[in-house]
Amino acid sequence: MNDLVQRLTVAQPVEASLRPERNLSYFKAAVDRGYVHVKFINTRGGTELGVRIDPERSDLTGADWENGTGQIKVAGQLTLDYVPVRCHATIDLATLDGTGYLEILGEDTSAAPPSA
Repeated sequence: MNDLVQRLTVAQPVEASLRPERNLSYFKAAVDRGYVHVKFINTRGGTELGVRIDPERSDLTGADWENGTGQIKVAGQLTLDYVPVRCHATIDLATLDGTGYLEILGEDTSAAPPSA
């Protein structure tokens, strides 16, 4: 198992990664598009993942977008270093910080580069 993927299976601090700046309106736009960037900040340089929001596994009902309060839970599948995972993140709208972790779904060895 890849060391990075394994380390990210433990709940840890994350932040909503937004460009050109971190603010609620950019985050709301990303959520509305169904695709957010979540940055795990405790890795060397941070690990930013693009997550397509799975509506069935996410909970956006805790959001008060007008007042910038509440929390949302986003989840979505992706592949990190040839390992299929599901990213789970809870983001506080007031700070755009939260906690997150990866759930390992299996390991795809068919797309892995050949060993030397």
